[in-house]
Amino acid sequence: MARGGQGLARVAVVVRAGAAPMWWLGAIAAGIGVLVPGVTGRRIGVLAGAALFIVAAVVVAYVRRKRYTRLAGAAARAGKHDVLQDRAVTSRNWRRGHRWWLLLAFLAALGSAFAVPAAGGMLLAGCGAGLRLKAAWLGRRERDGDALLWVRVDWLGRGAGCPAGKAVKGYRGTGVAAGDAAPGGARRKTAALV
Repeated sequence: MARGGQGLARVAVVVRAGAAPMWWLGAIAAGIGVLVPGVTGRRIGVLAGAALFIVAAVVVAYVRRKRYTRLAGAAARAGKHDVLQDRAVTSRNWRRGHRWWLLLAFLAALGSAFAVPAAGGMLLAGCGAGLRLKAAWLGRRERDGDALLWVRVDWLGRGAGCPAGKAVKGYRGTGVAAGDAAPGGARRKTAALV
């Protein structure tokens, strides 16, 4: 380990960062898409969209689970000089790195409504739901192992969003009280003042 330590981002926060934008952009695109009759008609479009939502959520939630499991199983203890990145910073970096992709996905979902109403938006929303499910699964692993999983920031890639990519050599672990995000990447609930 480098003597000066490394900047570390929470794995679950990186995974979860795209869930809300994809969900809301998909919901908006689906809502607008329902207003367009389209080639197939609204009923078929909504039914196709529901099927795409389910398939996308399941695929996104389960893709690369073996890789996450392998990296989590071999996680090394974080060093005292490692710098833990805030949840807000990690989320902001992911969203900045993917803003053009999100815009293109939203426009594609809107455009697809002229062929199959609402389906593209529901597909995008399904991807967001899948990311939320994957983050929840990581949170269960963190609670069961009583350790939070972190990844080096410089291994996340250009878009700051590949916590299980080829560049990632391993994870680091800390106690569950470290950082400002709870297991699974959600905002940590502060204890009520007495």
